[in-house]
Amino acid sequence: GVTLAFVGDIQNNVTYDLMRAGCIMGMRVRVAGPKGADYDPEPSVLQECASLSAVPGAGTADVVDTAEEAVQGADFVYTDSWMSYGISGEARDNRMSALMPFQVTSQLMALAAPDAKFLNCLPAMRGEEQTAEVIDGPQSIVFDQAENRLHAQKALLLKLMLRQL
Repeated sequence: GVTLAFVGDIQNNVTYDLMRAGCIMGMRVRVAGPKGADYDPEPSVLQECASLSAVPGAGTADVVDTAEEAVQGADFVYTDSWMSYGISGEARDNRMSALMPFQVTSQLMALAAPDAKFLNCLPAMRGEEQTAEVIDGPQSIVFDQAENRLHAQKALLLKLMLRQL
């Protein structure tokens, strides 16, 4: 019954896995990002999510038009790096222009549920995918999120090391 909003670059593995997991776990996932071939989610992922959503008790994954529509009433607001792959020059400028309407700001967070939490799997660039006010603010749980990943990764390393003994 939880609602997760993901805004920004929605053509990536983070978005796709959140959509899939949300469908499996009974969440409402709403994603919003720029339109166009460089930004639209892959049709196969949307088809997979539709199939996952057909199971009784499953969640949903919807692509919506605006960040505001995605975030309205959401329990969690998630974004990810816009420049993960070292995009530079004119391509970077074009990408920034397309993505800025999807930046997570305090005004956007105000549309979410009153106790909504902000997530970013890091690295994060203040002033790009989110403002400093959001990532450093009281709704942000990005460092708790990172710490959880640390423990999972330590457990995986231990398991792999024990297999070698």
